[in-house]
Amino acid sequence: MVSSSLGLVDSHCHLNYLFEKDHVAQLPAVLKRANDKGVHHFLCIAVDIARIDEVLSIAHAFKQVKASVGVHPCDVTKTPKDTMAILTEHAQSDEVVAIGETGLDYYHEEGLDKALQHTYFSQQIHLSMAVNKPLIVHTRSAREDTISILQAEGKYKARGVLHCFTETLEMAKAALDLGFYISFSGIITFKNAESIREVCKYCPMDRILVETDAPYLSPVPFRGKPNEPSYVHYVASSVAKIKNLSYEKVVSQTTENVQTLFGWPCD
Repeated sequence: MVSSSLGLVDSHCHLNYLFEKDHVAQLPAVLKRANDKGVHHFLCIAVDIARIDEVLSIAHAFKQVKASVGVHPCDVTKTPKDTMAILTEHAQSDEVVAIGETGLDYYHEEGLDKALQHTYFSQQIHLSMAVNKPLIVHTRSAREDTISILQAEGKYKARGVLHCFTETLEMAKAALDLGFYISFSGIITFKNAESIREVCKYCPMDRILVETDAPYLSPVPFRGKPNEPSYVHYVASSVAKIKNLSYEKVVSQTTENVQTLFGWPCD
């Protein structure tokens, strides 16, 4: 039986992006601020090959931190030819609990290579299934293709989470039908994010995660300033308000969801 007694989990953050260098040396203060707010575990997400060693070094240095390995869709044109071999090697690590972030992003037209994004997304889906570790999916302005590739390449067996969800209720329903989780970020606190709050209201609690995406997307009242993992409690509080649940229930359930999805006991 899973336990959520150890507090809230920031299920998606980029701890290596909080500082330009000396990440391991500077992170204790950040993690302590989070611990003081009841945030006790952190999933540090990789987005490219060039900085994957930073992510892994952080996970090795701090017991509270686990890592993912993957290539973001906006980075596929800059990645080396042996990318999948590198990801496959690192995916075996006990510190790695997920593959990604991967997915599709059609938002910026300049330099957009849809075919290459599709290739790397498909390959990372297959890696996820091969090592039995869930996907961290990024999707922006690519709703239909994201779902269709998950269906076709994942063969309804792939599992994971659509992180920092900003898409439609219809897409959320399609992802839930595939067995995926939905993760909400500080965007859920924004005044103009009523459609995202409606998605949250619809999603069952046993399929919801909370995240910061730090150092990006700080919640109200820190919007426009650098984000950090301690602020994930604002996201959890918003979920509690939207779902008409106690904050403690949201903490307990979202932590249980992290444990279930990633096989991470959070001890």
